[in-house]
Amino acid sequence: MQVTSKWLDGMCFVGTDEGGHSVVMEGAAAEGAVKRGLSPMEMLLLGVAGCSSIDVVMIAEKQRQDIVDCQATVTGKRADSVPRVFTDIHIHFKVIGRSLDENAIAKAVQMSAEKYCSASIMLGKAANVTHSFEIAEA
Repeated sequence: MQVTSKWLDGMCFVGTDEGGHSVVMEGAAAEGAVKRGLSPMEMLLLGVAGCSSIDVVMIAEKQRQDIVDCQATVTGKRADSVPRVFTDIHIHFKVIGRSLDENAIAKAVQMSAEKYCSASIMLGKAANVTHSFEIAEA
């Protein structure tokens, strides 16, 4: 796996993967300018949201759960001093479907947290990572 970050200007970069998919990242916009992309730290949280969501959906579908949507909201708290690492990360899933079994969704979230989500497990070595979920009927 390899990605490339290319400087545009100011604190703005374009990140590209080996397949040519790109994303704009910006640390801070210049005074009076509109921020053009996610910050690198937001990208880390977004990676956790995507990684854990893939797990939850995949596991729940294997459990024959009728999911129509899965939304993950990831909140990160950072240290006050440099380096401003994440100290706490919370992942909250809203799983929407038809007649979902709460125990099955709880197991999917737990399995992602403890076994499958490389991103959250890796960040859990430096930060306190917690999980919660809610279920909504489609």
